[in-house]
Order: sequence, then structure tokens, then C-alpha cells
Amino acid sequence: MNASFLIRLKAFMVDYLLILAYLVVLFIINVFLFPGLQEFFKGSLVVAQFTGFLMVTLPVSLYFIISDSKIGGQSVGKRKSGIKVVRENGEAVPILRMVFRTILKFLPWELSHFLVYHLMYIGDEVPFTYSLIGGLVYALMFAYILTCIFTKKKQSLYDIFARTYVVKVQ
Repeated sequence: MNASFLIRLKAFMVDYLLILAYLVVLFIINVFLFPGLQEFFKGSLVVAQFTGFLMVTLPVSLYFIISDSKIGGQSVGKRKSGIKVVRENGEAVPILRMVFRTILKFLPWELSHFLVYHLMYIGDEVPFTYSLIGGLVYALMFAYILTCIFTKKKQSLYDIFARTYVVKVQ
């Protein structure tokens, strides 16, 4: 049976607590143990964006790629909620397909990081392209939620493209 949006949200909130704990540890490391790391965020936008990607997006993405694929089976949140990600035939998801699914899943998150980095350094005029990117972030988020709620198999848009399903575990 396919997992509902609310069960998936519950699983993500549990996983997000782990992500939040990681971010707290990262903050402590950056502020108290290695304050020099903050310099990477003060220079070039490209360096700041890349540093943010390496410190936040990549580790979080790897958590979901490894834990939800054949390697891990389920993330902590999915295990606690009794759900898992599978292929069309019910088998575990290969790592490359999980990479694709995770890239699509976190695309709005990474686009919003891009906007934050760029909006910090502009004046009062927001370029039209930034408005479009911001609109895309919200459009993707709503599309992900609405497709998860209203599709017959309760697939989010990224699940449809990755040909994956989130199902309840027996």
C-alpha cells in the first residue's frame, strides 16, 4: 500500500530532526572550533555557494541516498514511520536511481540556497531571473506536495520521474 502524504511528512520531520542536529553541530564547529571556515562565506559567491553545498546539501543528500537505497533500506524517519522507497516491482532502489530521485527532491532546497546567497549581495532591485527562480522554488514545492496527495499511487513528482514509490512496510 502506498504511503500517504501525512505519513511521508511525519517521516521527513523525524529525518529533519537529525538534519537539524547535524546543522547545530556544524554551527558549533564553524563558530567555536574553526571560526576561520566562516571566511569561505564572505568572499566570492561561487566559493560561498560551493562551501554551503559541501557542508550542508551534499551530506544531507548522501544521508537520503544511502539510507533510502539498497544500501540502507530506509532512513531513520521512514523506519520509524513504517515506510520505505521502492521501485515499480517493489524491490529496493539502486543507488543511481536514488541519486536522481534525491537531486530532484532537493532541487527546490538548493535553488533557495542559490537565491539566498545571491540576494544578500544585491541592492533594492531584484532581477527578474531571481523572481523566476523564487517562483520555481514554490511551484516545485507545491507540485511535490500536490502530486503526493492527489496522484492515485501517492507519488510525488520526483517519485514519478524517478519511477519510485513510497510504500508502507508490512
